[in-house]
Amino acid sequence: MVQEYRNIYQIARESKGLTQEKASELMDISVDSLRAYEGGKRVPPDRVVIMMIEIYDTQYLAYQHLKTSAEVGKKYLPNIELTELPLAILKLQKEVADFIKCKDIMIQITCDGIIDDEERPQWNQIMKELDDVVEAIMALKFAK
Repeated sequence: MVQEYRNIYQIARESKGLTQEKASELMDISVDSLRAYEGGKRVPPDRVVIMMIEIYDTQYLAYQHLKTSAEVGKKYLPNIELTELPLAILKLQKEVADFIKCKDIMIQITCDGIIDDEERPQWNQIMKELDDVVEAIMALKFAK
């Protein structure tokens, strides 16, 4: 069975219940341009993505756009798993609690203003915990 290709722009439009014709009219772009964006043939310019975000009422599209189309987003933005609100809240609480466990070590490492080679593994683990908090915050922000 062949599955139809649906990218982030098409999913956002469909979740708002708009046809390609209506969406392109609201954005003042051609239906062909919208088809090209949704078909993965072209990456929409930022001004078009901003209109999509506003018309489709989906801030998460901004994050997805940067994560999938910008080199910096591909390299540095964390993957965010969309979840239900209660699960996102619990995940954030867990990640914050894990980070708080590192607080005393973080203070000890940084109080002299230098992270030496011996401290580097612990520091890297603290930064990993902080990254987990950021991911959990973003997942909560975009929770359903």
